[in-house]
Amino acid sequence: MAKIIPFKAVRPSRDKVGLVASRSYEDYSRKELKAQLRFNPFSFLHIINPGYKFQHEVSGVERFKLVRNRYLEFKEDDTFIKDEIPSFYIYQLNTRDHSFCGVFAGASIEDYDNNIIKKHEDTIERREVLFKDYLKTVGFNAEPVLLTYPDNDNIALVIKKTTSQRPEYEFATPDKSVHRFWLINKKDDVETIQREFKKIKTLYIADGHHRSASSSLLAKELRSEDNNQTGNEAYNYFLSYMIPESELRISDFNRMIKDLNGLTKEEFLIKLDEFYRIENRGEELYQPTKKHHFSMYLDDDFYSLYLRKSVYNFSDALSTLDTQILYKTILEPILGISDLRNNKRISYGYGNQHSLKMKDLIDKGKFKVGFSMLPVTIDEMKLIAEEGLKMPPKSTYIEPKLRSGLTIYEF
Repeated sequence: MAKIIPFKAVRPSRDKVGLVASRSYEDYSRKELKAQLRFNPFSFLHIINPGYKFQHEVSGVERFKLVRNRYLEFKEDDTFIKDEIPSFYIYQLNTRDHSFCGVFAGASIEDYDNNIIKKHEDTIERREVLFKDYLKTVGFNAEPVLLTYPDNDNIALVIKKTTSQRPEYEFATPDKSVHRFWLINKKDDVETIQREFKKIKTLYIADGHHRSASSSLLAKELRSEDNNQTGNEAYNYFLSYMIPESELRISDFNRMIKDLNGLTKEEFLIKLDEFYRIENRGEELYQPTKKHHFSMYLDDDFYSLYLRKSVYNFSDALSTLDTQILYKTILEPILGISDLRNNKRISYGYGNQHSLKMKDLIDKGKFKVGFSMLPVTIDEMKLIAEEGLKMPPKSTYIEPKLRSGLTIYEF
């Protein structure tokens, strides 16, 4: 049974929300970031990039403390306000291609620790500890974990009823997306949502494995320091965005490698032939249409690679995953890349148009060979989590990508 709670969000005042909400920090080019910080004093980027105020790069504990200070300034100036009533919050994002609608809530650390909230990716311990220390210093969480749940008619009815009313926020962004936001704080609606989630046996992390792991570490640390804990403390929950499975969108990550590991083109193709039926497609932009089919771009030509299933061992859910197949048949044994996270010879790209970007980067000599495949499905992702397995890094690019600074969870 999944436990979620309403909470008193800290959020932008209605007149400033379009100026406050930002994309993820990593999503900005250096030029864009500088322009935002220079010309928009309300941007949430000022909080997460606090050194700009002093024209000085800061890191570590010093940066964490400055983040806390900038956050408090936003509250003191009433750029941020705190709700008086615990609420769930509906956030609807309409992009040019899709519409997403989910609920901000507090998800249970206990559910995470007990595997009711399931994972499908490995995390890096040093990143977990770093973000845990960050959370403890700043005292809030502004980056929700994206959780997905089976479509539920009763939850959908509450959402439909709420979204038929005037939104608390409604604003557009330069990427032509429209953002809408509602509060759910009527007792019956709150209880309905909580009751329906209690019927759900499993939630799945779609995005935010390090954020959830760090929140769990923080809760353990704060419990050890709290002699009067009741179990209801805010640190026993973490900020999450709950979205039904049918609205989740998963794109693939392509792989680009800088060299052929000392092999000639002919030697490389001969080694590939052990596991794949290979066809040269020439300049045709070949895109795979089936699982276990891959596209490869090498020396101005696209190739189709069809896995020889008779020579590959399918043993569990992970072994059937295309990113794992590519790793076990090409990247590790032929190209010598065993550490997918840290090897500087491999890079990743995502999105429907990335095959063209990949071709362009290889044609310019920045990479030697590239591979494309079909996206992982939601069912594959869930099966990996159910079996307690972990996908290779950069196996999924999952949408929606949420704006930062819309809802803040204090603990």
